[in-house]
Amino acid sequence: MNDRIAGIGNSPIRVVIALGGNALEEKGLPPTSQSQMNVVSKTSEYIARLSAAGYELAIVHGNGPQVGRILLASETASHVTPALPFDVCGAMSQGYIGYHIQQALRKSLEKLDRHLPVVTVVTQVVVDRDDPAFQAPSKPIGPFYTADEAKALEQEKGYIMKEDAGRGYRRVVPSPAPKEIVEIDTIKTLWDTTITVTCGGGGIPVIRNDDGSLTGVAAVIDKDLAAECLAEGMEADILMILTEVEQVCLNFNKPDEKKLGMITVTEAEQYVREGHFAPGSMLPKMQAAIRFAASGEKRKAIITSLYKAEEALAGRTGTVIVG
Repeated sequence: MNDRIAGIGNSPIRVVIALGGNALEEKGLPPTSQSQMNVVSKTSEYIARLSAAGYELAIVHGNGPQVGRILLASETASHVTPALPFDVCGAMSQGYIGYHIQQALRKSLEKLDRHLPVVTVVTQVVVDRDDPAFQAPSKPIGPFYTADEAKALEQEKGYIMKEDAGRGYRRVVPSPAPKEIVEIDTIKTLWDTTITVTCGGGGIPVIRNDDGSLTGVAAVIDKDLAAECLAEGMEADILMILTEVEQVCLNFNKPDEKKLGMITVTEAEQYVREGHFAPGSMLPKMQAAIRFAASGEKRKAIITSLYKAEEALAGRTGTVIVG
């Protein structure tokens, strides 16, 4: 473990946190605004402790279920008011999830006598108009459906539906790679004084036109890859990806399961090539972690659970990827 990770040195440690779905919603609870607020309030207690320990933070969150529900509500009410385009629904999800995080995190910080502003930046992220992801939708959004319901939606609405990890069928949309964060200079300006909630849902995907203007597109950027893009742009020390598991595993849920502690980029790349990680689950997290750890000297990525975040930063748990 290097000195900066241990908290020794003159400069505060910069950490970009990517929050997994379990940080916003809890299985078994209704997908209501109040339920999300209750879960976010618990999540914020863990994040506040990291701030109180002296880490400088920015927060990125997902929005798959939320943006799907916003779009579904808009389409369902289209006989009353025009349906909203997908990029606008993404912007709405950034606003309302960010609002919940602002409220809850500010309250948790104040309990620890930590008086920092928390601000949400509605963030646009540039993608390539020719990204092959537009021809192969893969990102699940919205609620789960039965096979019959999924078939009906394909016929009635033209959705592309895919089975999602044995839990049912969900609509899938393109997931292009992030290339550039439009509001990066604003985030840099805020960094030293503010905890910024940014690149929510991976950012609003936009393409850059020949005249320099931006146009939103119907897609969802992977939030872990967007968090990596942000971490590089901010010259962060650590990319921390928080998920449901304490450590990444090889042969997950099999008799020969093996938990990974500290590994190198080279080792992580080998495990990816061997196919150990599911495309819609751990794979993008590993890809983001590898990319960041390889991007600069002394940079590292940590994958762990929300509840073990403080211990992982102290070097006592989690999967740590180093260059």
